[in-house]
Amino acid sequence: MKNKQQGNDWVIPENPVSHFLFSSTRASWIWLIIRLYVGYAWVTAGWKKVNSDAWTGEKAGSALQGFIKGALAKAEGGKDVTGWYASFLENAVLPNAKVFGYLVAFGELLVGIGLILGLLTGIAAFFGGIMNVSFLFAGTLSTNPILFILATWLVLAWKNAGWYGLDRWALPYLGTPWGKTTAKNSQHTTDI
Repeated sequence: MKNKQQGNDWVIPENPVSHFLFSSTRASWIWLIIRLYVGYAWVTAGWKKVNSDAWTGEKAGSALQGFIKGALAKAEGGKDVTGWYASFLENAVLPNAKVFGYLVAFGELLVGIGLILGLLTGIAAFFGGIMNVSFLFAGTLSTNPILFILATWLVLAWKNAGWYGLDRWALPYLGTPWGKTTAKNSQHTTDI
């Protein structure tokens, strides 16, 4: 198919693979598997933190302070943590470790619940990706690279990633803020 001109804009046709992955409800089972995997990872991490005194209890923020101090030590040694991020951790996060401890713990839990339920999947995956990048910037690898990649794909597949979940009903109700178009009128397809 050739490019088409609509007014002053040129519309480039979407290739069949990306159309299938990111617009067709037939690919939703793929996103369901990925969503459940990433959601489970976030729920288990968040649940542990929410139930930990070092994150949300009497000693709230102490676990995060230890994490930040480790990242700052890496930055001083010239390894894994850039100067600008170390400065952010030292000047913004460390003095507010208690608040950030709650944000991390409940953020992880909420992202996981959103992904497992398939509710506002793109938004949940976006905030999960932000947390993954924050941990990567702080010099922590673990599962963060793979979770970041999967979160990015889920953000791209926001239209159909939650089809087998609550987004199937929530998105038509909420619509899209940029065009006031409901998902019923969008380009969800069941073909490739």
